[in-house]
Amino acid sequence: MADDREILRELWDGKIPVSFQLAQEEIYTVEQPDPFFLLVPRLTYFPLVTDKVYRHMVKHVDPDHGEMWLEFDNQPLKWHYPIGVLYDLYGYQSELPWTLTVHFKNFPEDELLHCPSKEAVESHFMSVVKEADALKHRGQAINNMQKKDHKALWTGLMNDKFDQFWSVNKKLMENSGEDAFKSVPFRIYQMDQIPVQKLFKPVDDNGENLTLKNLLSIALPDLEEKGILSRYRVVTQGIEPPLDVPVGWMSEHLSYPDNFLHICLVSRGHSES
Repeated sequence: MADDREILRELWDGKIPVSFQLAQEEIYTVEQPDPFFLLVPRLTYFPLVTDKVYRHMVKHVDPDHGEMWLEFDNQPLKWHYPIGVLYDLYGYQSELPWTLTVHFKNFPEDELLHCPSKEAVESHFMSVVKEADALKHRGQAINNMQKKDHKALWTGLMNDKFDQFWSVNKKLMENSGEDAFKSVPFRIYQMDQIPVQKLFKPVDDNGENLTLKNLLSIALPDLEEKGILSRYRVVTQGIEPPLDVPVGWMSEHLSYPDNFLHICLVSRGHSES
């Protein structure tokens, strides 16, 4: 278990250097704003870490500006995806710092949800945690918790408190005996595709552990049949795990704080460009 905790801690401490630059066409002042640099946790969400970016940039835009949103390489970034998922999907192996463009105009209504407050992030996060527990434990673990536990989970993530978060989250990660995972919460992402999510049991009828390769073949049968899965890097948490790793183990150790495994398929051509 000590080694397991080490893995969880390593993931928690994972950060991405980001350079935020205001869209050139939105600069309203004579003075050009400097880029704003941040080291952002992979496991959190952009609205929780960009207050300083907002304050730095907003002085240089039209006072009648709209909501701030971010874009990379002409791709608006969905704030309700964890930062690590966005980086693995769109910026994997790109040069660091990851350079993002900050916008205050032309909000892409058809691509992004509005984020009016941090409470909106909390509401989204808790709904995903509940969905994950419905898949793993039929909702029993989360329903047995008190409201203060739900709050500790959220504030642990928001304030970057590993021990506080895991003191609660370990109850959601019980995976033995009667508490063994019924299904594994996962989403698979590809550029320009809707994320794939299906019911997937971590063990087969004989009690054998099913692997990442099994998951991919069940979740993406078309890619498997066409033999083109080999054209993709399979990335989660910034790493490319072996395809023979048990998915149950991945769910316990490589899930994001929302308790989902977020797996990105990155085109080999794209990641090496």
